[in-house]
Amino acid sequence: MKIERIHLKNFRAFYDVALHHIPPLAVFVGENGSGKSTLFQVFGFLKYALQNNVSTALQTMGGYKEVATRGHVDEPIVVDIRFRMLIAGSDRLVNYHLEIAEESGSSFIKREILRYKRARYGSPYHFLDFSKGEGYAISNEEDFSRPDEDLTKDYQSLGSRDILAIKGLGQFRRFKAASAFRNLIENWHVSDFHITAARQRVEVGVAEHLSESGDNLPLVARHLYEHDRKTFNDILEKFRTRIPGMSEVTTKLTEDGHVLLRFKDNSFKDPFIARYVSDGTIKMFAYLLLLHDPKPHPFLCIAEPENQLYPALLSVLVEELRDYALRGGQVFVSTHSPDVLNHVEIEEAFLLKKEDGKTNIHPFSANEQVKAFIDGGDKLGWLWNHGFLELQ
Repeated sequence: MKIERIHLKNFRAFYDVALHHIPPLAVFVGENGSGKSTLFQVFGFLKYALQNNVSTALQTMGGYKEVATRGHVDEPIVVDIRFRMLIAGSDRLVNYHLEIAEESGSSFIKREILRYKRARYGSPYHFLDFSKGEGYAISNEEDFSRPDEDLTKDYQSLGSRDILAIKGLGQFRRFKAASAFRNLIENWHVSDFHITAARQRVEVGVAEHLSESGDNLPLVARHLYEHDRKTFNDILEKFRTRIPGMSEVTTKLTEDGHVLLRFKDNSFKDPFIARYVSDGTIKMFAYLLLLHDPKPHPFLCIAEPENQLYPALLSVLVEELRDYALRGGQVFVSTHSPDVLNHVEIEEAFLLKKEDGKTNIHPFSANEQVKAFIDGGDKLGWLWNHGFLELQ
């Protein structure tokens, strides 16, 4: 499954912005306040709304009036995503459309649609269509032998105007597209990694995947060591090449029922607990665990991965991110680092720029002057550092 297009309306600085032809790895640059964090918030918002409801998700961001673009609080917030997925043996372009409005201080879902073409030609068919908690979903959508008028519309009432239809219906296998999109949202990862959280010892438990903050890092390392030793050893070998001198990573179970992460430096006899190793060491190990997860996330957002990392490590990190994306886990990255950009292809790079207080997104590949610089042998990072990418 791959996201190909995103259209945002009235979502903070994104008053009316569409991003087309999204590559497996997409890297976003821009000045502070240009909207890079806001772009990632869209995905965090959808995931939180799926886990809870739209009203709660909006409240975590300050409420409807804080999320809507300034001066446009009377207009609906729109998130429109197109993604490719396999349905009945065919690769199809599916469109998810969500409109959120506010009335008398209460947020509600004005419209929620999931649609795709049943045939090569014709208009996309609505397989899910809800408004204010009422609507229908098609329960036999994969029966392509039937004409549109013979499809079974399963009418439902969600019991609330602010619950996503894909939350309720997506748990049922008969609603294929809804189930697939719900699964995509549930499993995408918007990283909010904190070094201090990753350093801490944690109570004994089970964790297969790194959390968004990284606070379960010791548990993930322990689980991988015990259940997939080959992958763990591969990660350790890469870690040794990235951080010279580091020879071993282990976990230790304490007497009071906690798990500690320990790092062994060849220069010392005994390993250090995570609290005493460098920020960059912790972060590189965490990234390797995340990017070599045996069950990778279908969509991954990482903000400013260059922080705390030695510049020489950034080229290999970009390659790790690209490899992850090509294996099927699409990756969005925001950065301020010329060293990151130097290893990014022009088709992978996008500029976020505020114009009259509203953010637009410009693909560098659409700028002929930037393309000429690249064709002449210049690197994106060098161009960015010298102000040549502010050309749009």
